[in-house]
Amino acid sequence: MLYPIGIQNFEKIRQGGFLYVDKTNLIYQIVQTGGYYFLSRPRRFGKSLLVSTMEAYFQGKKELFKGLAIEQLEKEWNAWPVLHLDLSGVTYTDESVLNEKMESTLRLWEKAYDVANDFKSDSVRFYNIIDAAYEKTGKPVAILIDEYDKPLLDSVGNEPLREAFRSRLQGFYSVMKSQDGKLRFGFLTGVTKLGKLSIFSGLNNLNDISMDWEFSSLCGISESELHAYFDHEVAAMAQANRLTKEECYAKLKDYYDGYHFCENADDIYNPFSLLSALRKKRFSDYWYETGTPTFVVKALRNGKFNLEDLTLEGVPASALGGVNADDSDPVPVLYQSGYLTIKSYDERWERYSLKYPNKEVERGFMEGLARIYTPSLSYNTPFDIRKFVEDFEKGDTESLMKRFEAFFADADYEIVGDAELYFQNTMYVMCKLMGQYTQVERHTSNGRMDIVVQTDKYVYIMELKMDASADEALQQIEDKGYAKPFAADPRKLFKIGVDFSSQTRRIAEWKMA
Repeated sequence: MLYPIGIQNFEKIRQGGFLYVDKTNLIYQIVQTGGYYFLSRPRRFGKSLLVSTMEAYFQGKKELFKGLAIEQLEKEWNAWPVLHLDLSGVTYTDESVLNEKMESTLRLWEKAYDVANDFKSDSVRFYNIIDAAYEKTGKPVAILIDEYDKPLLDSVGNEPLREAFRSRLQGFYSVMKSQDGKLRFGFLTGVTKLGKLSIFSGLNNLNDISMDWEFSSLCGISESELHAYFDHEVAAMAQANRLTKEECYAKLKDYYDGYHFCENADDIYNPFSLLSALRKKRFSDYWYETGTPTFVVKALRNGKFNLEDLTLEGVPASALGGVNADDSDPVPVLYQSGYLTIKSYDERWERYSLKYPNKEVERGFMEGLARIYTPSLSYNTPFDIRKFVEDFEKGDTESLMKRFEAFFADADYEIVGDAELYFQNTMYVMCKLMGQYTQVERHTSNGRMDIVVQTDKYVYIMELKMDASADEALQQIEDKGYAKPFAADPRKLFKIGVDFSSQTRRIAEWKMA
């Protein structure tokens, strides 16, 4: 099987004999209704291939769709003029980058429809190109815009540049409304819907299908598609990993499945990760290896929030449907960029609960958080997370607590920010990372955190307090009866009380009982 990993051109996939998971029945439903659509999906989720497929359809390239669902649905196969703007593939570090992208695209369109380049304004040139395409072909125009938000996301944190991009793109996109009578169809994709940036203020008839149940599987691979298209490949991967086919399916689901783009929707697999794993016959973190978007990192650095609250309950639909890149709340950004997904929906209150989609995302995300909150947890330092785990596994509490003391003493004050949040978030990240190797439970309340770590031979109950005393922490372990669940457990039990100082941002003292 030829896997189309990294190939975003529908024609190349079909002519090259690469695998194509048929989404054309859904595409047909969309294009037949006309109008203007917007779809938000995480990166590497197949948005560009979707747009390329639509382009081939509007160009009337019937031969590319042989054997696909749309071949039976479409009876006429007309060719329409298509204007396709792809804003992906470059990083918009200054205005010259967008200038070059827009200029090259507009010149290509002007050449195709014999339009004289008499104006400097993008919007005026776009308007004239639509006029010319309509007049020359006698047919209304299909507008396809891929990664519409890329310049805005790349410029988060640089307000003058971002405002320049916003103003320019808003004027460009607004042309679609003023030329409505000459347009057959409009489709825009992006990672986020930047609702408060007024980017779509001139295009208020845009139909956002990002959270529509009917189109929840428009990008990505569903469970049924995995079995229908990849059963032989899953069997081969199972053999390579000494698993049964059923075990391999289960592990693939654990690693790469779990995305929900609306309530009651089927699980969706990340296509990039799934195809990469099947081709290499190896379970690994493929999606996260492609890099965390800059705008996500900035949202995490700037946000004054407790990481425990990332997987929230009670998130309103309005928060998931639009993002203001100025907000300190990172949850909408993390949802739309694929780091969080829908877990459940409370119909009464119209609120969502969120979660990490799968093991690949959660583990990779924690490693990304570690680089922000705990940069000294590097593999080549005394604070390698494995060294903490080894101390837990050996029952060496003296070495363990000295390592914790040294770790907090080594913290970068420019990174840690608010002392209480730093303390909470640092311990959260460390526990999540250690949880890959040991069983770790956390309970937090009012700036305090108790941690239970379980290994084969030992159980640790750690009560962490801020600006109190180690004795108070130990007393709370007794008063709350934290050790009672392990009364009959044959493993050795350690009770450790820790006091963290908000003034020095270090461990002030610790005691063990």
